[in-house]
Amino acid sequence: MTDEPLTDKDRTELEAAAFRRLVAHLRARTDVQNIDLMNLAGFCRNCLSNWYLDAAKERGLPVSREESREAVYGMPYEKWKAKHQAEANPEQQAAFATRQPGAH
Repeated sequence: MTDEPLTDKDRTELEAAAFRRLVAHLRARTDVQNIDLMNLAGFCRNCLSNWYLDAAKERGLPVSREESREAVYGMPYEKWKAKHQAEANPEQQAAFATRQPGAH
């Protein structure tokens, strides 16, 4: 361990690596529904893709909403929904309404 502080470049690389690992984890855990993520953590895959899109816009980079979602989902969003997304049950919907009013 060194006593030298991280450089901005090092910090950015570590943050990027952590983000890529989070995205890989969420891609592998297709059993975890977005509504469950929202209810437990207050964010979901769509939030991550929106944050990715916001960062691209802030930097003037030409990234579309579809491209940002594909960066997070690993495939087109509609394909992921058809393959992995289940209809939210009444309990999930009630929890979402209670914990996340106006979110998303």
